[in-house]
Amino acid sequence: MQAPINPSTDLDTHHNVAGLSDRVALAITMTLRFFADTFFAKRYGNRAIVLETVAAVPGMVGGMLVHLRCLRWMVADEGWIRTLLEEAENERMHLMTFIQIARPSWFERVVILLVQAVFFVTYFLLYLVSARTAHRLVGYFEEQAVISYTLYLAEIDAGRVENVSAPAFAIEYWNLPTNARLREVVVAVRADEVGHRDVNHGFANALTTGATFSRAA
Repeated sequence: MQAPINPSTDLDTHHNVAGLSDRVALAITMTLRFFADTFFAKRYGNRAIVLETVAAVPGMVGGMLVHLRCLRWMVADEGWIRTLLEEAENERMHLMTFIQIARPSWFERVVILLVQAVFFVTYFLLYLVSARTAHRLVGYFEEQAVISYTLYLAEIDAGRVENVSAPAFAIEYWNLPTNARLREVVVAVRADEVGHRDVNHGFANALTTGATFSRAA
């Protein structure tokens, strides 16, 4: 049960719905997309903050539960744990970057805390019930993230969002030029989301086929 080794660079990739699990995952995704569009409109920096505080949860939850499963059944994880924890760390860096750029208000910080708490519990339970649906959900989340960051770039290119200097730690993290600006950061973040999209759809596909972890020697 390996993750995709070479994630696609296609920004328009969409996993076609097949079965109840996919329908549930897509319905949840589009419902949350509706609320994000309604609440944030074109304030993409602020939208990114809430998006990333949610996006940083699945990798940590999935990594923890896979870790515990492998301990219980004494099987190898096939690289899933490291992949999921690296995803969580990467999404956390996205959050820290956009906090520096968008400077959320106290109200938005409260929203972040509430959304994160509710989503953590919900995703934890979902993963216990159906890991396949949980990974498909993240795959669809990331599809929407790619769309949102593409729209964010369009606003920057049109001059409606100021192309401010990139935070120093973001330049270091993504190995950007020292004079990098917001646009370069958004391009790097979008590329990360493309990778997460393909990895999570790959995990969901593996679980759909009934693949299991290898038993340890």
